[in-house]
Amino acid sequence: MSIRRMATAAAASIAVVLSLAACGTPPWEANATGTPTPTATVPTPQATVDTVVNELATGSTERVLTAGNITLTVDYWSTLSMDQWTADANKPLSFSAVAELKGGDNRVYLSKVSVVTAVRGDGVQLTSPDPLADSANVAPGYFISSPYSYSQSFVLPPIDPAAESVQLTITYELLLQTTPTSTEYAKQTATDTLTIAIAQP
Repeated sequence: MSIRRMATAAAASIAVVLSLAACGTPPWEANATGTPTPTATVPTPQATVDTVVNELATGSTERVLTAGNITLTVDYWSTLSMDQWTADANKPLSFSAVAELKGGDNRVYLSKVSVVTAVRGDGVQLTSPDPLADSANVAPGYFISSPYSYSQSFVLPPIDPAAESVQLTITYELLLQTTPTSTEYAKQTATDTLTIAIAQP
């Protein structure tokens, strides 16, 4: 075979190889027409709704508190319906308390009851009204041994318009006779908390 024919044959072989190579897909284009590359999806945040506790939702509630060997049963209610407990309203809270003593006939007296109000709205503490209190005007205090009871009503004044709830901390200061005929008394304290929702416009 002549040199000229060898060169022609070689050129034809190279042309076939290049032609076959042109039929393939370059590596850098493999994903362009093949299976798409998976991408991570970020979940969409879901809106959350804060539920405001209302322990007077049914109109009333009962609590049983203990102070030493004294059991204090307290009933709370409001003469104003819960849908009227708005920030700008005067909000009455009524309650009745009766004490029972385990193992004795000693008398129980209530010397003072106080209410501290904490106002909350949008997850923060707001300005609160002044504390409310009733101090006994008789010595040693109001007699509340069962079947006798103490009843009172406090009125919560208008509060911050942004308020969503109020938490009431109610403290009962009790005096217990040291003996059934004694004029000496031991002091006991019972504390309760009551959360009430503020109706929104």
